[in-house]
Amino acid sequence: MTAPVSTPATPPRFSATFDPATLAEIRRAAATGIYDIRGGGTKRKLPHFDDLLFLGASVSRYPLEGYREKCGTDVLLGTRFAKKPIHLKTPVTIAGMSFGALSAQAKEALGRGASLVGTSTTTGDGGMTPEERGQSKTLVYQYLPSRYGMNPDDLRKADAIEVVIGQGAKPGGGGMLLGQKISPRVAKMRCLPEGIDQRSACRHPDWTGPDDLEIKILELREITDWEKPIYVKVGATRPYYDVALAVKAGADVVVLDGMQGGTAATQEVFIEHVGIPILAAIRPAVKALQDLGMHRKVQLIVSGGIRTGADVAKAMALGADAVAIGTAALVALGDNDPIYAAEYAKLGTVPGAYDDWHEGKDPAGITTQDPLLAARLDPVLAGRRLANYLSVLTLEAQTIARACGKSHLHNLEPEDLCALTLEASAMTQIPMAGTSWYPGCGM
Repeated sequence: MTAPVSTPATPPRFSATFDPATLAEIRRAAATGIYDIRGGGTKRKLPHFDDLLFLGASVSRYPLEGYREKCGTDVLLGTRFAKKPIHLKTPVTIAGMSFGALSAQAKEALGRGASLVGTSTTTGDGGMTPEERGQSKTLVYQYLPSRYGMNPDDLRKADAIEVVIGQGAKPGGGGMLLGQKISPRVAKMRCLPEGIDQRSACRHPDWTGPDDLEIKILELREITDWEKPIYVKVGATRPYYDVALAVKAGADVVVLDGMQGGTAATQEVFIEHVGIPILAAIRPAVKALQDLGMHRKVQLIVSGGIRTGADVAKAMALGADAVAIGTAALVALGDNDPIYAAEYAKLGTVPGAYDDWHEGKDPAGITTQDPLLAARLDPVLAGRRLANYLSVLTLEAQTIARACGKSHLHNLEPEDLCALTLEASAMTQIPMAGTSWYPGCGM
């Protein structure tokens, strides 16, 4: 007698709309009555630089020999009006991240790492710390809606001023710093009560539009004797109009931050559902500069998910003058390092997935104000790690530029690229690989 044949059970199927993560979030919201707050950037898959490829030189193009022929990487920022433009050795800069969101040791390490490779770092919300200014050869001071820690003396100490209108992870929304990270020092710098949750304003208190922005930029120039370059930072939403208005208001540099950019703390619904990918934002921004006759005269810095030298090179080929990194810089310092796996497990997560930066319990000592945790981060060693990473990004971008026959990163151009997906092709107006066609070109 033959044994009965067992029929395998049909595996359970989840709804594409109500998947396990969505169901878990509904249950969490129902149990708590509050929205979810976290740090980091968007977790959904979006069109990104990986959807573009470079067309290296062959018969029709002449490559450069890496060991014999130079490929420049320097960039000059603020040449439009500033008496003292910033000259950087690499176009990879450090984005604004506040003391408060980060520990004092992390801010010092960012300054050290940036200075070692000849680039700039940025203060973020909450003011300028002596450690950061002391270790940053080139420091950009963020002028935010909150005005936390802002004073004319620090504006004059800075090498450039960045007027923040919006951030890629939360365009239209203000920053958040929960009470557990409002230490006595943070409270004193921000004129806040200790241990009380803080939410920054979503717009500046003394202007309501681009005409007022022009007045504010003139005020900042007068305070700093027209020496410092003035940046205007916008979250990527309507890049053509926002960039055009920033230029007309008098900006020397425009910083464009896509939705892949990280944040220390905000509502998850903001991170995942507001803004557009940086890949979709660069070409409209460049078009605005070109239409005004200001491309390369007003510099464009792009940020939001920059990870590799290939990302740097692709951003520049699309028309950017420089890039800014935030999350990647923190990883280089030691954020989400597997050596703390056991401690991340106690927090209910694993290295690489930890994003509860607002709680101030970061085992790596980076996104915390706990003095014992913060002491784990050696600013000197962490700064060297960051410098190594920045050097690799620069060398990788150089390698690609040479392969395309370019003697400077700024000579990279859209013609050097092709697209792998229809979405990336439509967003960038880069032809699909093997064709001369992109969606909407009319061919």
